[in-house]
Amino acid sequence: MYEQQTYEAILNRMLDRVPNDVDKREGSVIYDALAPAAAELAQMYAELDINDNLSFADTATGDFLSRITAQFGVNRQPATKAIRKGLFYGSGSAPMDVPVGSRFSIGNLVYTVTEKVSAGVFKLECETAGAAGNQPFGALLPVTGVNGLVEAELADVLVPGEDEETDEALRERYYEAVNEPAFGGNVADYKKTIGEIAGVGSVKITPVWQGGGTVLATIIAAGWSEPSTELIEEVQTAIDPTVRSGEGYGLAPIGHEVTIAGVQNLTINVATTVTLASGITVGQVQDDIEAAIEAYLLELRKDWANQSQLIVRVSQIEARILTVQGVDDVTGTTINGSAANATLAADEIPVLGTVTVNG
Repeated sequence: MYEQQTYEAILNRMLDRVPNDVDKREGSVIYDALAPAAAELAQMYAELDINDNLSFADTATGDFLSRITAQFGVNRQPATKAIRKGLFYGSGSAPMDVPVGSRFSIGNLVYTVTEKVSAGVFKLECETAGAAGNQPFGALLPVTGVNGLVEAELADVLVPGEDEETDEALRERYYEAVNEPAFGGNVADYKKTIGEIAGVGSVKITPVWQGGGTVLATIIAAGWSEPSTELIEEVQTAIDPTVRSGEGYGLAPIGHEVTIAGVQNLTINVATTVTLASGITVGQVQDDIEAAIEAYLLELRKDWANQSQLIVRVSQIEARILTVQGVDDVTGTTINGSAANATLAADEIPVLGTVTVNG
């Protein structure tokens, strides 16, 4: 690594090389001649240090990190488009079919009809890649006219859209690929293969699930939520189609019967009693308390694949509540009516239900 040098240190070192019988005071000829060169050298050392950091995986960022990881076959995952369910109705609220390829908008986003599911129910793809396509729900407005259409609604998220992979997520996958090489259907291989499928946030592998050759892969959707049936079926077909299970018609090795399952939501209802600062009411802190608890549960969901089972802890909830401005103390916190921690099953993730705050 290059040791960054300050302008003053470089200039003093250069002046030290000049004989003492020469005037070296600021403003002298030799001082004014060396000062610009010292400034340029200091800038060069700074740029060398930056470029040095960009050449190593632990400090590189952006395209430089992408180029490093790509040498080991780990490529940054691009943003993907959300697949949503659309409901369409004609007169009298009767389900109505719309043409594949027709476009509908909600807010600043546009969705294109891609496939019919059933009468009046279609799959729509967001034209904008990224997680933004997962957010809106409600009435759709036609961009292209559809005769007889009375109502259109944007409903469930079938396959979540994902933003471009962050530097930290890419760096983590790179370290996993280097330190735990994926090979021939080992656990690392399944994690890598399934984790790279669009819409999958993370995966937990249970080998020899029901005897030799059987594998259970439990997935959590991108956005750290319960996956839809459509996403589970899509991953199942890609890895080991049920119609020819174990025969190697998917990405799984021949002889491996793979079952894809999804995590299940467990609703977490919280009740607590807080002591508030003077002049503060419960209504003023309610939203902030809910946001603090939701942030904690999101942290747990993100760590789900690394834990045998998640535990929602009363102490952690109270610690998060205490960070809310205006809250001086918190007592009597319960989770789903119990003062004990909530221990979830291996395939469960916590989602926030009600938050009852007593002042």
